Amino acid sequence: MIIEGRAITGDLETSADVVVVGSGSGGAVVAAHLAEAGQRVVILEEGPHVPWERYGRMRPSESMRHLWRDGGLTIAVGLGDTPMINVMMGECVGGSSVLTGGVCFRTPGSVHREWSERFGLTELSESAMEPFYDDVERAVHVEEVPVEMRSRSTTLFGRGAERLGHPLRPLRRNTRGCTGCGRCNFGCPEGAKLSVDLTYLPRARRAGAIVYSDVRVERVLTRGSRAVGVTGRIRNGERGRALGRFTVHARRVVVAAGAYATPLILERSGLGKQSGELGKNLTLHPGFRMMGLFDERVEGWKGALQSAHTHAYEHERINLVGLFLPPGVLAATMLGIGDDHARRAALVPHLAVFGAMIHDESGGRVRHVFGKRFITYEMSRADGKAASRALSLMAETFFAAGAREVYLPILGAAPVDADAFRALDLDRVPRRKLECTSQHPLGTARMGISPEHAVVDPNGRVFDTDDLYVADGSVLPTSLGVNPQETILAMATRIAWKLREMPLPNSGNLARLA
Repeated sequence: MIIEGRAITGDLETSADVVVVGSGSGGAVVAAHLAEAGQRVVILEEGPHVPWERYGRMRPSESMRHLWRDGGLTIAVGLGDTPMINVMMGECVGGSSVLTGGVCFRTPGSVHREWSERFGLTELSESAMEPFYDDVERAVHVEEVPVEMRSRSTTLFGRGAERLGHPLRPLRRNTRGCTGCGRCNFGCPEGAKLSVDLTYLPRARRAGAIVYSDVRVERVLTRGSRAVGVTGRIRNGERGRALGRFTVHARRVVVAAGAYATPLILERSGLGKQSGELGKNLTLHPGFRMMGLFDERVEGWKGALQSAHTHAYEHERINLVGLFLPPGVLAATMLGIGDDHARRAALVPHLAVFGAMIHDESGGRVRHVFGKRFITYEMSRADGKAASRALSLMAETFFAAGAREVYLPILGAAPVDADAFRALDLDRVPRRKLECTSQHPLGTARMGISPEHAVVDPNGRVFDTDDLYVADGSVLPTSLGVNPQETILAMATRIAWKLREMPLPNSGNLARLA
């Protein structure tokens, strides 16, 4: 059952065995497994309920307005010589899972070793996590993108990559029946991308879980050292304004609101602060998009949005990943105004696009400032050099493929040919001038073995509070260097399997389930 908060009149009070805050890749997984184990589960989602039949018909601009947090304009404020980073996150039933490219990587072995050896999290070794990856890959149907589904944009970049000795490899995605329409980031119009709104949430609902949309959790309720529920506001006022109040009493609380919102809920509740690490250690996988202009027509929107990548530069903490954007969105990013902009926008059919992201160090923080949610991020010197190297790799690959010019992700920069590019010293370009995005916030309630250095223990329990767990990307101890969707799904599966084996505490005087 899905109950839309905007249709609720007045306030709401209910109860459950487990209340799960967030319906994305973490929350949906936990809810499904616990509901299937016979527990009464309530799922709370801040955003609206938009079925795939509806979001699949939306224009990209509508998708951003209705499904993305802040309309896709959440910003991490750069400190020092750091760019402003557009951090795109979902705010809808299904969370960011609805809006990813569907890419599914297992966590690299080197990252698992770091978690085991540096952080002492031996339960997170590669072999120990394998059963959870296996379960996830079955549940969301992870499959390899066939070569014939690659767009001409990706094929051209691949031609240059082959010539430079770093050939592309197929990506794996959670899809079934994909026809390569290139719309993944704006909600699959065919229901072919098996995001959690089409997989885990239906499982949870079939097992009796109730989903409430349009409800914003503000605080975790506690009694002594125990979490006993959550409270917040219902967005049932005019134009989605928070009007009504709600309370969910629960025997156990799982916060899975993502690396952005989870630490803020805990902070407002006065919980998880023992280590001083709450809201810190934010990683973003800073991402950079580059375009190559070709004489031939490319029409890169024809084919899978993301279909290939290369890990050839993983040792330099760089991952090159294919992507494209709907032509209208791409045209809107072009330089100029008036006739000048129209002239450049007309070149979109001749553009190929590829992307790079950095396996970054923990340079960010999430907190409340004057009552408002706020993100800051400072790029390390090593990450800055990796960014320059990534831009160089993408440009040279495009030139090797026959591109006439490349469009560098430098604000205000005109396209350059090969000679002009090679005369440019990228290390001298101010980092704050880079056009940078992220869809992968992680690490703000990180997992560890000691309450002096981490927010949650290896089971996901918040160190200073009983029956309060976190199951989302915020618990990951470091960035991954790869798209985190499968890692988050697997980590949530691991935490859920542990929770279903733990006896629920006595209900006390919980309100009767409505």
